[in-house]
Amino acid sequence: MIDKSNIEKTNAWPFVEAKKILKERKKYIESKGKITLQTGYGPSGLPHIGTFGEVARTSMIVNALNQLTDLPKEIITFSDDMDGLRKVPGNVPNQEKLEKNLHKPLTKVPDPFEKYNSFGEHNNEMLKKFLNKFYFKYIFKSSTDLYSSGYFNSTLKLILKNYQGIMDIILPTLGKERQKTYSPFLPICPKTGTVLEIPILNIDEKNSKIIFDNKGSELEKSILDGNCKLQWKVDWAMRWYALDVDFEMYGKDLIESAILSTKIIKLLGKSNPSGFAYELFLDEKGEKISKSKGNGITIDEWLEYASPESLSLFMYQNPKRAKKLYKEIVPKAVDEYLDLIEKGKNQNELQLLLNPVWHVHNGKMPNEKSVMPFSMLLNLVETSNADTKELLWKFVRKYKKNISEKDYPIFDNLIEYAIKYFNDVIKLKKIYKKPNNEEKNALEALIKVLDNCNDNMQPEDIQTNIYTVGKENGYKENLREWFKLIYEVVFGEENGPRMGFFISFFGVNETKELIKNKLNNV
Repeated sequence: MIDKSNIEKTNAWPFVEAKKILKERKKYIESKGKITLQTGYGPSGLPHIGTFGEVARTSMIVNALNQLTDLPKEIITFSDDMDGLRKVPGNVPNQEKLEKNLHKPLTKVPDPFEKYNSFGEHNNEMLKKFLNKFYFKYIFKSSTDLYSSGYFNSTLKLILKNYQGIMDIILPTLGKERQKTYSPFLPICPKTGTVLEIPILNIDEKNSKIIFDNKGSELEKSILDGNCKLQWKVDWAMRWYALDVDFEMYGKDLIESAILSTKIIKLLGKSNPSGFAYELFLDEKGEKISKSKGNGITIDEWLEYASPESLSLFMYQNPKRAKKLYKEIVPKAVDEYLDLIEKGKNQNELQLLLNPVWHVHNGKMPNEKSVMPFSMLLNLVETSNADTKELLWKFVRKYKKNISEKDYPIFDNLIEYAIKYFNDVIKLKKIYKKPNNEEKNALEALIKVLDNCNDNMQPEDIQTNIYTVGKENGYKENLREWFKLIYEVVFGEENGPRMGFFISFFGVNETKELIKNKLNNV
C-alpha cells in the first residue's frame, strides 16, 4: 500500500477528486456501503473517443479510491437510449431508414448496419465492445430497460409529486414561447411511436397519469413503465436519485444542466453527486468532436496507430484544458508515454503519484527499457522502406545486437503501429525540399564527413561531426536551420530525429546513400 502521507500530499487530480468524493458523499456512502460512479453515453451516433475518455478518467478515480478505502466501488455506464433520434448522423449507411424513424426512441429505430434489433442497441454494443477491449470494469445500464422494467417508477412518482417545484426551477431558464409548452414528461405517441414534446393539460397524481394536449386532442398516458420519458435535465436528476450516484464527470457544455439537475435532486430530497467538469475535445479545426459528425479521430483509428495506454495517457493529462484530438497528435502522445515510463524508474513514491503513467497502469509501472522514440521509429520506417515488422527488427538489431522481441513487448507493438501510421498518415503528406546550390553543397559536405565515420562510433561523436559541417557551411549562427534543412530534404518534415542517434541505428553507409538519393531525385 502507498504511504498515506504521500496520498495526502499529492495533487494528482484523480486523488483530489477521490478525496472530494469521500468528504462530500460521506453520509450516503456509509449508509450504502459502496461508492457509485456514473458515466453517461448518448447513443445517437457511433461511440467516439470522448465517450471513452469519461470511462477512462472515472476508472483512474476508482484506482485512487482503492488507495483510500476498502469499500466496494462500481462504475455505471448509462446509455440514454430512450432519447428520440433528432437527426441522421452523417457517418452511417442506409440513412433513409433513419430518416423515416426520426424522433422515435433510439431503441425503436432500425439498425442501419443491419446487425442488431435497433440503432440504439447497435451503438450500445459498439460501446461495450470497445470498453471491454480496455478491460474496464463497469456495469452497463440502458435507459430503455430501466424505464420499461419499472425500475424508475417510484422516482417518477416522486417527480410527478414535485411537478410544480420542478417547473419553478426549469421555466425561468426558458424563452417565453418555450415556457408555454414545456413539460418535464415526454409521452411516447401510441400511433407513431415517436417521443412527443407537447404541453400538459391535467395531472392525475393518484393514478400516475398525465393528460397531454396533442395538437388539439387529449392524450392520456401513464408516466410509468416506459410510457413516458423525462426531459434531459430532469432525467439526469432522476438518474442520480434512483441509482444513488456519488460521482459523475461531464463536459463543460453541461455545467448549466448540472446546476439545474442539482436543484431538482435536492428538491426530491437527496444531495447531488460530487462533480467534475472537463474541457471538450476538438478536431484539427478547433471544432467540438461530435458523434453525429464523426469528426476528429475515431476510437478504432487510434488503436490502429498506437497503444490503448497512449490513449489513456492523453485522457489523463490536463482534463480541464481543451485539447485537439486528431491523427497527427498520436506520435507525440506515444513519445510522452515512453518518456514517462523512463522517468518513473528514478522517481520516489510521491513523484510516482504525479506520473500520469502510474494512473494509466493502475499503479503498476512498466519497467521496459526505452529503445527509441516513436517519432524516430517513423523515420526509420521511411528510410528503410520496411513494410514488415521483421525487416524493421533487423535494422534495430544492427544497433542493439542482443535485443529480443520477447523482452520488449511495448516496442514490439510500436513497430507494427509505426508501419501502419507512416503508410496511412505521414506518407500522403510528405513534401521534400528541393535544396538550392548552397544548401546542396552543404549536404554534399555532410556526405564527405560521413565517409570518415563508421558504425562503431558513438551517436554523440557523429552528432558533433554534423554540427561541425553546419558551422563550416553557413549555419554557424543558426544550427536550427541546418538541421531543418536536413530534415526537409531527407524526411520531408521540418522536425526530425537526433541525427547522430538516427545514423547509429540506420547505418553510416545507408545514411550516405539516403542523402545522395534525395539530392539526385529533387
